[in-house]
Amino acid sequence: MRARSALVYTVLRLLFFLVPFGIMMLFPILREYYWLAAIFAALIGLSLSLLLLRKPLDDMTSGLRRRRAEERTAPSDEEAEDAR
Repeated sequence: MRARSALVYTVLRLLFFLVPFGIMMLFPILREYYWLAAIFAALIGLSLSLLLLRKPLDDMTSGLRRRRAEERTAPSDEEAEDAR
């Protein structure tokens, strides 16, 4: 996994939550019910993430899958010692 793809995905997910939350905090009624604004911002952020972050998510998961496959195919220490 490249650290850059994970960082990009994480930052964008945070922005997709924080921007709607900040906008909703401008409304007086939602300032009183901040927990409701947080729920709405989470739903908006989830929806935006599903629609717009497909590529960064695929990059991150493919990197994780590749690294995991490398770990499985690499011989263990005991097998390497036995081969010598």
